Amino acid sequence: MNFILFDSTSRTGLLPLTFTRPVADIRFGILTIREKWEMYLKSVTSSLTEDYLSIKYPLVKDEINMLINGSICPTKELVKQVNALKEGQALIKEETIIAMCLNAHSLENIGDSNEDMIAIECKSDFLKIQNTWDIFNLNDQAIKEDFALITKGRKSKQISETNRCINPERIFVEEGAIIEFAILNASSGPIYIGKGAQIMEGCIIRGSFALCDYGVLKMGAKIYGPVTIGPYSKVGGEVSSSVIFGFTNKSHDGFLGHSVLGEWCNLGADTNNSNLKNTYEEVKVWSYAEDCFVQTGLQFCGTIMGDHTKCGINTMFNTGTVVGVNSNIYGSGFQRNFVPSFSWGGTHGLIDYDLKKAIKTAEIVYARRNKNFDKVEKAILTEIYSLTYKNRRA
Repeated sequence: MNFILFDSTSRTGLLPLTFTRPVADIRFGILTIREKWEMYLKSVTSSLTEDYLSIKYPLVKDEINMLINGSICPTKELVKQVNALKEGQALIKEETIIAMCLNAHSLENIGDSNEDMIAIECKSDFLKIQNTWDIFNLNDQAIKEDFALITKGRKSKQISETNRCINPERIFVEEGAIIEFAILNASSGPIYIGKGAQIMEGCIIRGSFALCDYGVLKMGAKIYGPVTIGPYSKVGGEVSSSVIFGFTNKSHDGFLGHSVLGEWCNLGADTNNSNLKNTYEEVKVWSYAEDCFVQTGLQFCGTIMGDHTKCGINTMFNTGTVVGVNSNIYGSGFQRNFVPSFSWGGTHGLIDYDLKKAIKTAEIVYARRNKNFDKVEKAILTEIYSLTYKNRRA
């Protein structure tokens, strides 16, 4: 079977994070949603996504194709129901399409053929992300499910005796990880430490927590789970209920709470965000789907930040702030609650971040991690620059 993860209508609710990736490549729990499906299916997947992203995430077609909603996390029972679908059938729960089995012709004409599908009602429960804040709000359950999936039948690397561990049976350490003189408390949820990751001296961690492959937790960091730190990211200071994607640095003191940071971001020293209004009211955030601020239904909501965005030292982000892709934010005082992509400045005003300069910076940042910011990455950023032009003129 050829498996394809498709971007559902959830994509716009997950902007700016989905400007630079298909929905399925959002990190949620320990793994990305794609990695979860590929582990369950024991098969590689491709993506049905925006045209400009297809150059990096190409669609692979076959005579028979299983399309799976990239915003939905798999379970053993759900995978069983998906694999049982026959050509022309769709697995549906309420108004959500979970999966569709299509031949090559139907895939080419997917917009016209959906009404002819035979609907199969799904009885299973599953995690689904529809809005950016779902990523941190549902992350505790996602970490626990991923922990069970990844560690089943496996034995953790022995933890150094210099550490203090509570509920060590819920702590799993991969090969090559280094942890010394830290406190790891897995009473509230599991703790997963990825391959080659490092937890420096004096760190205090309360689960649920995931430090992915080659991530680094700096000395004295305080982690209040559920928290996910993606591959190769470096984190210090105080972090609570947040998800940080790969290759992002929050290396210094400062508070980050109820937030999601994309890839290749950097927070300057003593950057702080508010995750609770002084009035204790429900938090509103900017919605790309509605083109206005919308209610989250949450009392705690911090910062949502797209890929490649940087901020200077002592930056302050207000409650419920959304920052787009590739912005450079600095200056005293609380920043505005919505910062469009490719913005340069802060409380004193914003100007366009010159595209050529933005690409040059990205090339330097990639090179520091021994990666090449190639023509594919340049084409994607160039398209996002055009797509977000109207936000900078609002």
